[in-house]
Amino acid sequence: MDVQKLIKAYVKIRDAKREAETEAKKIVDVLQVQLDVIEQELLQLCKDTGQDGGKTEFGSFKRSVKTRYDTSDWGRMYEFVKEHGVPELLERRLSQTAFAEFINQRPDLLPEGTNVVSRYAVTVTRSRAN
Repeated sequence: MDVQKLIKAYVKIRDAKREAETEAKKIVDVLQVQLDVIEQELLQLCKDTGQDGGKTEFGSFKRSVKTRYDTSDWGRMYEFVKEHGVPELLERRLSQTAFAEFINQRPDLLPEGTNVVSRYAVTVTRSRAN
């Protein structure tokens, strides 16, 4: 194995991947703007005509209400959840950074049912000369 060739190839491929992702994101962003414009036109059509959808030879559309919930005060939200016994209001996901820090500080307090999966990874950094 020639490590120098492997690193050179890795950096080149990673750069090409980043460039492709950047270009793809630009294209997707333009397409999303176009979709948003059409969606607004369809919503206006529904408002103007009093209908909630329709069909065409190319497809159909339906107007619906989509609601999202958020909080600007997580401290109060946690207190609310505890006070009312409604943990189901929160999603089940561990903060990887915070949990790793907790385990490093208190390795004897690993909660039952916790799965820890570790694997080796390689990090490649570009040489400043190239």
